[in-house]
Amino acid sequence: MARKVALAAVTATAVGLGLLVAGPAAATRQTATPTAVTRAALDPSLVAGRGANVPFVEQEAENAATNGVVIGPDRNAYTLPAEASGRRAVKLTPGQWVEFTLPKAANAVTVRYSVPDAPNGGGITAPLNLTVNGGNKKTLTLTSQFAWLYNQYPFTNDPNAGLLHPDWWITECQCVPAATSPTPEITKPFRPMHFYDEQRLLLGKTYKAGDKVRLTAPANSNAAWTVIDLLDSEVVGAPHVRVLAANVLLFGADPTGRKDSAPAIEKAIAFAKRSNLKVYIPPGTYQVNRHIIVDDVTIEGAGSWYTIIKGKEVALPTPAPDGSVHTGVGFYGKDAADGGSRNVHLSGFAIEGDVRERIDTDQVNGVGGAMSDSTIKGLHIRHTKVGLWFDGPMNNLKVTDNVIVDQIADALNFHGGVTNSVVANNFIRNTGDDGLAMWSEKNANVGNVFDRNTVQTPTLANGIAIYGGKDNVVSNNLVADPLREGSGLHAGSRFGAEPFTGTLKFTDNTTVRAGAFDLNWRIGLGSIWFYALDRSIENDIQVTGDHYLDSTYNAIMMVSEWGVKDLYSITGVKFKNVRIDGTGTSVLSARVKGGASFENVDARNVGAVGINNCGAFNFPPTGSEFSVTDLGGNDGGGTTGPWAGAWQLPNTITCDDRPPVVAPPAPSPW
Repeated sequence: MARKVALAAVTATAVGLGLLVAGPAAATRQTATPTAVTRAALDPSLVAGRGANVPFVEQEAENAATNGVVIGPDRNAYTLPAEASGRRAVKLTPGQWVEFTLPKAANAVTVRYSVPDAPNGGGITAPLNLTVNGGNKKTLTLTSQFAWLYNQYPFTNDPNAGLLHPDWWITECQCVPAATSPTPEITKPFRPMHFYDEQRLLLGKTYKAGDKVRLTAPANSNAAWTVIDLLDSEVVGAPHVRVLAANVLLFGADPTGRKDSAPAIEKAIAFAKRSNLKVYIPPGTYQVNRHIIVDDVTIEGAGSWYTIIKGKEVALPTPAPDGSVHTGVGFYGKDAADGGSRNVHLSGFAIEGDVRERIDTDQVNGVGGAMSDSTIKGLHIRHTKVGLWFDGPMNNLKVTDNVIVDQIADALNFHGGVTNSVVANNFIRNTGDDGLAMWSEKNANVGNVFDRNTVQTPTLANGIAIYGGKDNVVSNNLVADPLREGSGLHAGSRFGAEPFTGTLKFTDNTTVRAGAFDLNWRIGLGSIWFYALDRSIENDIQVTGDHYLDSTYNAIMMVSEWGVKDLYSITGVKFKNVRIDGTGTSVLSARVKGGASFENVDARNVGAVGINNCGAFNFPPTGSEFSVTDLGGNDGGGTTGPWAGAWQLPNTITCDDRPPVVAPPAPSPW
């Protein structure tokens, strides 16, 4: 979430997942069959029914033919493979290529890539040639202008910057640098991250299954290397046309992007409201450098591949009342304090921002404000701070079928008092904070559902996070490859959120390669983790039908901060019908007082003791302060026997603060 708190990070130690580098014999790898289709870098059958139903197919570069070098797997922060989908990618030097064989017909592709930063920050541009079957050459212009952040929260674009917070404790020196004599030397660039970006391209014709799409870093490229993570391919249909509408071209909008189209779009909105019409934005690129305020209006584009609303970030002469020092492209409902907006319907266009740094007071989000009884569907949002940030109170919003990528912070956040709303079938990749979040600051979020979304490669925080609230549901989602200071699924009493009340449900979700290493605590988290920081968590929490695949550390964690470990507890969490395939350490890590129940939780390929029970670290003779209730059917285990062996129940102390990691085998059919 786009939070205003100090988050320190440290360099992670290896987790037994080393770097693979292709030697000369592997330099050119040809594929006789179409490049494998994956979801979250896995066989799609392993995640069937979970995550967004999208029109494209994903193909990982490491499975394609190439004369480049496969990098990874690696799960350590600040490395290129760790931020790649599946923790592997292909690195090309000038003249090298990677070639994908299309599994289905396609007339459009998306390339996820990374190129180096400029020596002093700010990014570079570099060419990438695309050919199909050796011809029809097109050149993409890649950029690192929206990537490469450094340093401590809230980060900087300057690779040569000293510590932003020398008064914070960091584990690089295991000290507070400002209070240490002599002052330690910190290697620069310090903590590089957020390496990737992506480009979409319409190919101009439809190619058939079996055709070969080759991406080549030209011999004269100014980029020393180009990393290709994956290729998405799809058939994009014809542009949507709305004849009877307030067409923005009639009000002076410029589809070439040279002239500011904000005034024309606002005139079209005003006319549409008077005339009871929809607003239509036909194909083109439209320059918009500020917020478009929307209320009681429907705005349709020709489709997110055709209608692009693109803006520059603009510095304000004086800070706005909300603290913003910049503005930029965005569609905003009215403030909740002014009654909010209602009956807003946005669909079928792209929003492309110009946000290159994280300033948490800035309102430079793709969609914002308060919108009740509204829908947001089929948008493509990238390069904004947060894709969609809603400040309640507000009610009955539906956010569906959107693609939100390459964000500086969250993809979507329900911030305080959002009720009876649904976020479903959205695809999210490369966020700089939580992918999806409900943050009940000041007002509780109530009765909301996050369902069938895919969240991949958040570079900070969690895939999906719930901070307080009442009667919310997280269901049928797919979360893959979280990196640091968070994990796959999370519920936390933190950031000043209102308490958890009623029921919180996590139902039929899948995490892949989660259970990340926390760089502040220097311990492994769970693929799903619960954190009691501001207060106890004691409501009814039901975790049912989840699958946790290839967890780097733990599958499940219950934890509290050391300073409040004797004040707060976590109770009432019920796990049922859960599958766990592969943990680097334990099934359950308990670092708090309280308890949880488990029923039909099946595990295999468990790397350490099944239950790592430290409780509140007081180690009383009566056993741990955290109790495990066995409701039956808890089967399987790993190297130390059954994960829920009777000798561990209900509260045997089995505390190993930093157990060794045993990298599990790849997930397989259950």
